[in-house]
Amino acid sequence: MPNLLTDPSAVLSRFGWTETLDNSFAEHREAGLVPARIARADRGLCDAVTGSGPAWAALTALYSPDPLLAPCTGDWAALRPGREPELVALLPRHGAIVRSSASRTSQGQVLAANIDTVVVVVSLAAPLDAARLERLLAIAWDSGARPLIVLTKADLATDPAAVHAEAGAPAPGTDILVTSVATGQNIDALTSLLSGTTVLLGSSGAGKSSLGNALLGDELLAIGEVRGQDGKGRHTTVRRELVPLPRGGVLIETPGLRAISLYDAADGLEQVFAEIERLARDCRFGDCSHDTEPGRAVRSAIQAGKLTERRLGSHHKLQRENVWAASRAGARLRGERTNRQKAITSRLRSTYKFRDQQS
Repeated sequence: MPNLLTDPSAVLSRFGWTETLDNSFAEHREAGLVPARIARADRGLCDAVTGSGPAWAALTALYSPDPLLAPCTGDWAALRPGREPELVALLPRHGAIVRSSASRTSQGQVLAANIDTVVVVVSLAAPLDAARLERLLAIAWDSGARPLIVLTKADLATDPAAVHAEAGAPAPGTDILVTSVATGQNIDALTSLLSGTTVLLGSSGAGKSSLGNALLGDELLAIGEVRGQDGKGRHTTVRRELVPLPRGGVLIETPGLRAISLYDAADGLEQVFAEIERLARDCRFGDCSHDTEPGRAVRSAIQAGKLTERRLGSHHKLQRENVWAASRAGARLRGERTNRQKAITSRLRSTYKFRDQQS
């Protein structure tokens, strides 16, 4: 068995390092760089995990004006060791949780990178918000990871089974687990389902920190109070942070999400609304709005009680939002390309003018 004290690869493997990553790192290794995983990034600096232990490294070389390209928790990177360690390159991501920036710009924001399981945390102590759950699931599915819905605080619920059934409607193809940190209900079952890198995603007050501490076996994550009238909590977790799990793999807890805006999540929406997508294939017209056209398979399903108006309305709303976000992003990228071309042209003109003055 590898010795964690002497074998760097064994240390990194606890944090998700694989043979594929090791092979892709050959060029960086030849340049004297070492692999590292970002545990927490904050204002141009980060906590990183390396084969020889933790490192506090600069992110200056990886600066990007585009938040999608900025280093974040979960990223694998090439680190230049020394008295002032610095991350100088990011390895390609195999998956990421992305939402529209909280600033409501046309840019996306990466919440966590290189993930395998997304645990969507929903509290049983508050009424289920099905539309919010659909948003979270669309982001989770679009990440390329496996979503899992965990219903927390079963000890505070009047009818957990009813909420379980209600949560299953907007989550076709997603496993659902009812848990309670207070009683230990299904915590071991949840642990057995997790592998690789797991992200906890949900609203403030949903119980992410408590659940995370139960999985970690220690009070490592701060826990805040929850308002009794609406079940919402304060943002106790303010940064994304990566922590190793006792039985293998790593855990990333994200701050509670109040604004959940989609960013180019077409694949995720298709998965969340899979039954509507299937029904739509049987509509007479390919561009059917499922409203007044004849031959409306989706509308027929509603009339037959197989689909709800709320579900169809949510599908329309999120589709419109996603198309709008994609069009905004496309316009921004076109504008950036134009600005870059103008800058190049300006530099060339200055160069030619200088040469003419010297001749």
